[in-house]
Amino acid sequence: MGEIVEWDAAGLARAVAGRQVSCVEVMEAYLEHIDAVDPHLGAIVGRQDAEISLRQARERDEQLRRGEPPGPLHGFPYAVKDLTEAKGLPWTEGSPVYRDRVGRQDALLVQRAKAAGAVVIGKTNTPEFGLGSQTYNPVWGTTGNAYDPSRTAGGSSGGAAVALALRMLPVADGSDYMGSLRNPAAFNNVLGMRPSWGLVPSPGWTAQLATAGPMARTVDDLARLLSVLAGPHPSAPLAGGVGCGELGAGGGEFAGLDAALGKDREPLRGVRVAWVGDWGGRLATDPGVLEVCRSSLAVFEALGCEVTEARPHFALEEIWRTFLAWRGWANLERYGLYEDPATRALMKPEAVWEVERGAALSALDLAEAAASRDRWYEALREFFGRYDYVLAPAAQVFPFRKETHWPERIAGRAMDTYHRWMETVVPWTLAGVPVIAMPAGFGGGGPEGGLPAGVQLVGRHGDDAGLLRLARAYERETGWVERVRPALVG
Repeated sequence: MGEIVEWDAAGLARAVAGRQVSCVEVMEAYLEHIDAVDPHLGAIVGRQDAEISLRQARERDEQLRRGEPPGPLHGFPYAVKDLTEAKGLPWTEGSPVYRDRVGRQDALLVQRAKAAGAVVIGKTNTPEFGLGSQTYNPVWGTTGNAYDPSRTAGGSSGGAAVALALRMLPVADGSDYMGSLRNPAAFNNVLGMRPSWGLVPSPGWTAQLATAGPMARTVDDLARLLSVLAGPHPSAPLAGGVGCGELGAGGGEFAGLDAALGKDREPLRGVRVAWVGDWGGRLATDPGVLEVCRSSLAVFEALGCEVTEARPHFALEEIWRTFLAWRGWANLERYGLYEDPATRALMKPEAVWEVERGAALSALDLAEAAASRDRWYEALREFFGRYDYVLAPAAQVFPFRKETHWPERIAGRAMDTYHRWMETVVPWTLAGVPVIAMPAGFGGGGPEGGLPAGVQLVGRHGDDAGLLRLARAYERETGWVERVRPALVG
């Protein structure tokens, strides 16, 4: 039974489809493993009753016995990030305001996972309202790092990253506004992908900065879950255009994806990669972070890539100001909670700060933020005329103590906001381009071998399949996920 949780998603899917293992056996193995491991970490929360999960697994087995074709997640135990509504499960967003709220319907993301065969067993932990890259909240508590439970898991998809690293889930969804798929992946030695904006549909008419995306332990598994989540939907009129042809149309369309990524080693000679590093000293970093991240450059060079240190011609401070305006605007969705003194008193200070910043914006501020975002996107398009991909640190610090809400100083430099220490992820969020956070190595003290660090591999908008191909080549050469495993899984 213990062997089952070690399989990657591709191997698990083959075993289920080939009837080498039943969906009930898969569920039993995962539930037993979660019970053994998760009390040390607090990654999976709001679990449904085990008997319900086993009954749903038996229903998946019955589908196979009837000859129904399995989906790409058939019989997979699956946990949804607690920012997302799932019918019958707690939907707290980590906030005491919503402590007792239960989902009444499945969000589109959950519908697609279930249509692909997944059995939703619970939620993954997140910071309150998803704000900040430190997964703690007064509802579910704090999630510890997979490599050192006394350290932070990152966030806001911290529960998902830890569950993956400790083999409690085969794949996991997350969402990303300010690195929420990328920072926890870096902190827990797994992979997180922020797709091109619009590939995974977001409802409504405003192209805000957030997007859902996949997390996994292999690039193939990232692609598998992305193929389930991606594709147009009537609720998302701005989504579903570029990139969907190669990556499926949602609801479990996985056929042809292996061919799209390519199984054989592909020549990478002449692929141009720009390393932006700390933007010429503009970004504060923990001692050792840049050295670990730079070690990945030699891997790309060995693959045949041409790696050059270069940065787009655009002021990083303008990118930051523009991002703050968009984020403040987005957080006005919680203005009703802020306006009521009773619920405002339950909100964490960072959430109150975000709403107040948003409320202070004028129409002219938002118009300038929209124009600045366009200017940055054009500058980046010009940069991608000279380079095919960009490499950047996925986090500016190593995982810090989980009692620390956020780093107030990095290498002696004061942080002027609760999230300034995550600035390395902001340019790519603002541009809406695809990014994969990949393990880069270990350093920064901590347990034997150090703490995880990661890099962001950034591509042109719509080139999600190309980005996955290059990430797969890097993965073949490094193998960090299996090379350095958390002590709790040996």
